[in-house]
Order: sequence, then structure tokens, then C-alpha cells
Amino acid sequence: MKKYIIALDQGTTSSRALVIDDKKNIIATAQKEIVQIYPKEGYIEHDPLELFDSVIEVMKEAVGNAGIAIKDIAGIGIANQRETTILFNKITGEPVYNAIVWQCKRTIDICRKLEAEGYLDYIKENTGLVIDPYFSGTKIAWILENVEGVRQLANEGNLGFSTVDSWLLYKLTDGEMHKTDMTNASRTMLYNIRELKWDNYLCEALNIPMNILPEVVESSGVFGHYDYDGHMLPIVSMVGDQQAALFGQGCVETGDVKNTYGTGCFLLVNTGEELILSDNGLISTIGISYGGKISYAIEGSVFMGGALFKWMRDELGLFSSNDEIEGIARSVESSSGVVVVPAFTGLGAPYWDMKARGTIFGLTRGISKGHIVRAGIEAVVMQVEDLLAAIRENIDFNFNSLKVDGGACVNNLLLEMQSRTSGLQIIRPDSIESTALGAYYLAGLELGFWSGLEELFSTSTKMVVFDEKVDEDVKNELLANWKKAVAAVRFYASN
Repeated sequence: MKKYIIALDQGTTSSRALVIDDKKNIIATAQKEIVQIYPKEGYIEHDPLELFDSVIEVMKEAVGNAGIAIKDIAGIGIANQRETTILFNKITGEPVYNAIVWQCKRTIDICRKLEAEGYLDYIKENTGLVIDPYFSGTKIAWILENVEGVRQLANEGNLGFSTVDSWLLYKLTDGEMHKTDMTNASRTMLYNIRELKWDNYLCEALNIPMNILPEVVESSGVFGHYDYDGHMLPIVSMVGDQQAALFGQGCVETGDVKNTYGTGCFLLVNTGEELILSDNGLISTIGISYGGKISYAIEGSVFMGGALFKWMRDELGLFSSNDEIEGIARSVESSSGVVVVPAFTGLGAPYWDMKARGTIFGLTRGISKGHIVRAGIEAVVMQVEDLLAAIRENIDFNFNSLKVDGGACVNNLLLEMQSRTSGLQIIRPDSIESTALGAYYLAGLELGFWSGLEELFSTSTKMVVFDEKVDEDVKNELLANWKKAVAAVRFYASN
């Protein structure tokens, strides 16, 4: 029996590939950073061909590192950055423009027009989302209206839209398959998560022809095949990265909750078969689609998590390696009143302020890089606290613990602070590759590695638990300073 799966994790800042065997052992990995393109203020793009080429490169590197035969690979699973938007020429297979990244804010005016025309309630009720440049719909509309020749291609039936999963599938299958899964479709602001189909009303509102949209299917199944040196490998899972992490953490029961500390921070609660709409800035989404069943989730999305530390490293030069972050932050006892509001691309949940921009408050002559780095950690913690507070107000689920993953969660101080502020047990698995594991689990279920969810999650994984005592005085001071700083940023942006 073939016993290896290649799990591809195409993210905002890097592409990763993992070779995992049928006993859940990670045999080999490979990673390559992605170039971030900033053509204008507030604009963020990727080269779609670089995304694809990087995935091929890390896949072959990981297989080479694993030292396994290609014939022993059972299939491929894909997890991907969500909302990032690619339009391509169906005749040539080439992108017509760079990928517009989920963080990009160029479509603020389109969003305001939708709000003014009264689409806010319909979008919330039927897509679970808010009107924000974050989602794919307005990005598609922007390319159609601003890139010469693209509207004509659409009119001729020769234009395709893809999120990153769909783009990778299209390229891996040499243009044969144009599909996406429900988790990615639910992030476009064009997919009706009640009726489980593309929403014609919203496509008309944005003047998006429905013939450019991919077929929507479940997250697990045979999507197509990739010719790997003459071996036709089935692509057997595709899933948005945060839903992949939810599944990879084993959050398959109603009320299970996880937070990913990745480029951004994404807190998801499995709400089971019930679609719960938020009244306080959270969004609703499809959590997973597998075996003919749909599970919904409620989500809080923060745009700047680990990306804040990347900025501190690359642009400010406060450290040369992420391994240094915790030590620098621990070199001071507190942030001495410094507050970082990392609204580099606006504020996400629960504020959804498109115009907000990043700021550092509380600087004095005695402030060192230790204070700023520690304040950066506190900023990530406070953003997650905002999400936890919104979830507690919105749903009745009682939870005493929070499962975490993502590259930034290797920082013990971050998780200690999160536990100390939230009063929750913070549970970090030995392997923080939850996103890739989610794609692997879905692929393995399709390939028959396990008979079902019970067998898949029957064995527990090793984990580290952070269970700190809450210091109410410190917590209240941090929260008060954070709220004042956010209010100041939003006031400045509105004037």
C-alpha cells in the first residue's frame, strides 16, 4: 500500500511542503519564502507563477529529503492562503494580473459603494461576511475594471477566477481542472453559505460574470491528478488554511476552538451544523466540508500577527532572526507603557476599520528595542483578547482552553501572556504544523488511511500547556491602554 502523502501549505509569506506517512509522522519538509510586492500604498501582490513554481520546488525538495520513491506517494493535499485573488486567461493558462493578496486595501472605494447601495445585510445573512477589501469579490471587480482586456476575455468566456487552491489545482493538472472547495469559496463574498452555491445577486452587484467562477466541491475528494515524473498522483484534498488548522487540531466537535498565530491571527470556533451570525464583528464561514456533511464556524480575523515581527525584523532591524524575539522581550520587565497597534492593513475583527493604520504610542527617551518588541507581543495578545471577548458575547459555548498553532506560537512568552490575560489554558501541540496536517488528514480520509474521524483522532498527540494565573491589575492596565490606543488610531484615520 502506498503510504505517503505530500501536504502542501501555500501561505502568505512562504510555501511549504511536508511528506507525511500513514502513521502521522512528518518525514521531511521544505520551505521557500514568497516575494511580497508593494506597487502602491496599501497594495499587496504576489506573482501567481512564483506561487506555483515555489510549490513545485518545495514539493520536489521535500520528496528528495524524504528519500522515498514517487511510486509510494498516495496523493497530494493542499492548504492555502485564503481570499487572495487570481484571474487567468483560460486559453494561455497565464495570469492576467498579479495575485491581489488578502491583506490588500485597494478596493476600499468599491466596498463603500456596496455599503451605500444597501448590500451590507444581504452579504452578512447569506455569505456570513462583512463588506471589506479582505474578501475576494471586490478584488475580482477591481481587476475586471482596471486591467485592460480582462473584461473582454470574460465576455468571450476565456477568463477564469481562482483563489490560490484553485490556481494550484489548475496548474498542477495542466489546465484540466478548475475547482475550489467550499471553505475557500466561502471567503469570496460571492458564495451563499446557506444555499451552498455561487450567489447570482452578488455577482450582479459587482458586475462579475459567473462563467469565470470555479466549480465548488467538498474539501476531500479526487480533484484531479498531477504528473510527477510519469506518476499520476491524485490531488485529494483542498482546504483554506485556517479551516485546515481547525481540522488539523482535531476541532471536529461543536464548541471546539483554536487560534492560529500565523501572518495574521485567526480564531475559529466549530459551530457544527448551525450557522451562527455575529452581532459584534465576527464572521461566519464554512468550517469543513467532508463526507457529505457541512460544519460551520464563527471566526475572528486579525490581519497582523506574526507579520508584525517580520516587519520589526526586516524593516526596523530590531533582530536578525525570529529566534531572538523572546529573549529581547524578556530583557525588560514590562513594555513601560509602549503600545503597538499593528493596523498596517487596517483593523480586522471586531473593528473592521479599513482606514486604520499602524502606530506606536508611549515612546520616551528611555524606551529600548526590548520595550518595543515586548509591546509587539502584547499587541498580538490584545488582538486575540478582542476576538475572545467577542466570541464570549456572541455564543453560549463555554471553553476553558484554547488550542494554538502557527509559526509565532513557538514563542513561550506570547503564550504565557495569552494565558495570563485570558484565563484560559493555552494548548500547543508538539507539532505546530496544524495547517498542513489538516490537508493531510482530509487527504488520508479520502485515501482510506483511516475509516473515519473516530479512528483518525483516536490517539492523542503530545502537547505543552500554558496555564498562568491571571493578574487582574496587569490585565486591566494592558486592556485599558490597548483600548485607548485603538480608539486613537481609529480617530486619526477618520479625520
